[in-house]
Amino acid sequence: MRPANLLFLFSDEQDGRYLGAAGHGLVRTPNLDRLAARGTRFTDAYTPSPICVPARASVATGRFAHETRCWDNASAYRGQPPGWGHAMIAAGMRVESIGKLHFANAQDPTGFSAQHLSMHLDGGVGQVWGSIRDPLPSSAHRSPIFDQLGAGDSAYNRYDRSVAQAAADWLRQAAARRGDAPWALQVGFVAPHFPLVVPQRFLDLYPPASMPPTRLDPRRGYRRHPWVEAHVRHTDHDAALGTDARRQLAMACYRALVTFLDEQVGLVLDALEASGLADTTRVVFASDHGDNQGARGLWNKCMLYRESVHVPMIMAGPDVPPAAVRRTPVSLIDLAPTFLLGAGLDVPSDLQGRSLFDLAAAPDDPDRAAFSEYHAIGSPSAAFMLRLGSFKYHHYVGYPPELFDILSDPDETHDLAGDARHRKTLMEMEAALRSRIDPEAIDRRAKDDQNALIARFGGPAKALGIGPKGATPAPTSAPEP
Repeated sequence: MRPANLLFLFSDEQDGRYLGAAGHGLVRTPNLDRLAARGTRFTDAYTPSPICVPARASVATGRFAHETRCWDNASAYRGQPPGWGHAMIAAGMRVESIGKLHFANAQDPTGFSAQHLSMHLDGGVGQVWGSIRDPLPSSAHRSPIFDQLGAGDSAYNRYDRSVAQAAADWLRQAAARRGDAPWALQVGFVAPHFPLVVPQRFLDLYPPASMPPTRLDPRRGYRRHPWVEAHVRHTDHDAALGTDARRQLAMACYRALVTFLDEQVGLVLDALEASGLADTTRVVFASDHGDNQGARGLWNKCMLYRESVHVPMIMAGPDVPPAAVRRTPVSLIDLAPTFLLGAGLDVPSDLQGRSLFDLAAAPDDPDRAAFSEYHAIGSPSAAFMLRLGSFKYHHYVGYPPELFDILSDPDETHDLAGDARHRKTLMEMEAALRSRIDPEAIDRRAKDDQNALIARFGGPAKALGIGPKGATPAPTSAPEP
């Protein structure tokens, strides 16, 4: 495979089904749809951890959270272990970023030769209060994520527009340097991450009164898993919404933000085509995790259900099959080997991911495993997901498991773990998980690291007040449009 430029477009908190190309009957994403039309879309893509900072460390390194030990939103990536960016820089490539990275800071050697408009942990610290989980605090944490909701123009909206414009400018400048070695540019957007505030013209596309009712609503008899219930007792986002009208508004704003994001992506893709670099540039689009969007009375991420762990994955450009759809399960872990091979570089033998180029060129392999884990805010214990074939298994340390047949039940509405007819499958899935990891040992390692972090900040009482209670602030350097 000949080396080519890389343009990596990365959204935040986007469920993989929220694409027109994925068959979503409501959400409008014309620019992402045209990217999918000229490339390959993976229908079953998963995050290695359904929360921002651990997922982004995995993208940078090609390693899972239990390998990077970036457990939560207060344990950010600082450049170790090294990742694909380091290898590219060592090979003489230009590797730059524009927009959200969500590492510790812009000074650590995290694999970029330059960062522009970078967003990192607030004060380099992050949500230290969220690391208190051994045990979870007995008092509930008030959810602030819907303090802002509805039509408007948020700091995040302005930031994303600035990121898109900066990326377009960067590509125009790259076109003037055609003699350069292949380059890599990561462009990080915040949408559709909360706050769910979006300009009115996008919200007009999604009348709140037309939004469907929330699924599996506990207020209508659905019983949540006890691990999930413990998480909700820690922070109840649904209670923060309060009314069905606000729930519908939240769903409308989320969909509108996906379309807002699509417009920013379109600006960058248009600049790529206008620059004349489209034929020598591979484009990859993905998101760090999904969003529960009211299912089971849950909002935000932090769960193992499909809404939270499923992400979009599209690639296009040289050596990528056009207008193709692949049903092989893939992961953000697969991005590192993909980027390295696309640059003509070797892939470390201990990486567990596989190049998406190989997976796109091969027949579908529905039996390929997908793995995710969660050790962050509101979790009483470690949670692990394993997808194998038609089954998806959730393992909660110290709690009962969950088992879903995602072929017959893609929305994961019926837990089969207590069904005697699936006892053998349940045992096989647990054995398969344990052949890969030691759940109890990882749970203990995560809590030990988090306890040490809390101690460095003066103990639980002080740590409860450290870090933003809501979204990471947008950089003040982002100019007003």
